Amino acid sequence: MALALTLVVVPWPTSLRAHRAVSASLQACTDGPLHVHCMHVMTNQSCQEQFILLGFSDRPQLEQTLFVFVLIFYLVTLVGNTVIILVSRLDPCLHTPMYFFLTNLSFLDLCFTTSSIPQLLFNLGGPDKTISYTGCAIQLFMFLGLGGTECVLLAVMAYDRFTAICKPLHYSIIMHPQLCWKLVSVAWGVGLLNSLVMSPVTMRLPRCGRCEVKHFLCEMPALIKTACVDTVAVESTVFILSVVIVLGPLALILVSYSYIALAVLSMRSATGRRKAFNTCGSHLTVVSLFYGNIIYMYMQPGKNSSQDQGKFLTLFYNLVTPMLNPVIYTLRNKDVKGALRRLVSRK
Repeated sequence: MALALTLVVVPWPTSLRAHRAVSASLQACTDGPLHVHCMHVMTNQSCQEQFILLGFSDRPQLEQTLFVFVLIFYLVTLVGNTVIILVSRLDPCLHTPMYFFLTNLSFLDLCFTTSSIPQLLFNLGGPDKTISYTGCAIQLFMFLGLGGTECVLLAVMAYDRFTAICKPLHYSIIMHPQLCWKLVSVAWGVGLLNSLVMSPVTMRLPRCGRCEVKHFLCEMPALIKTACVDTVAVESTVFILSVVIVLGPLALILVSYSYIALAVLSMRSATGRRKAFNTCGSHLTVVSLFYGNIIYMYMQPGKNSSQDQGKFLTLFYNLVTPMLNPVIYTLRNKDVKGALRRLVSRK
């Protein structure tokens, strides 16, 4: 009995190898006569200090290459989105609802990548794969909140384009500054509510000493898989919230662009059609990149998703998509290019 109890309360390991050794001891404890006591101790203590983010540790030859690529992509993301924010704020010609929403999107992307990529770089750069319990909770909270906010914000941007193209004469009256602020507040509020609901539920799941997260960040499906209890109720809640937060805004986007397509096709001017397609094409590209990954990740039960696919898809929409957003909006937008030229020539 004394030996079993000692195995449970040993200091928490800081390396992946040491953690697995302790995990084996904990498993032996749960198989012994003190099963009930050990389960209680491990549920309440083992994962209260830190988690092990396994990430890409099963492919050590890939980690150094990934470190270089992730670092480059992260720096480009920081620079690109910061430039979009500065240009939209400094150039008076871009003080319009469209660029107000784009500024929010760029700020959101900066927060989105910064919530997880520095931790990923730390884990890729050395043998230590740990993250504190508090750090994991904060990462999950930000990931859920910012993801939910982006879903709604993209729908808001689609409504803005619908109003600009389908009701051009009333655009400035409809999309007044107060409404823009309200729409953005709703987007951030929905994301915050999503985090407040799902983060505590996910973090409080009993894990019985299973603190190895088979992901490079504290993401909800990966954390659900570490639970040692039936998670059907949690997965059902995730699915319902996904329908509301993901498919709800997506439906509004599709309806908006259906009306936009009809309006564009009825235009007699080829120049007008080209301008409309260029403006909406950027937004549609961003929507496709973001929603394609989100739907695959969250519209299926946590236990059924592929771990390898999940990791690479999460890396894509957590790093590549935010990096591409400024490129997409800049290359397809003459206003942004013109503003950049004016700012450069001014200096």
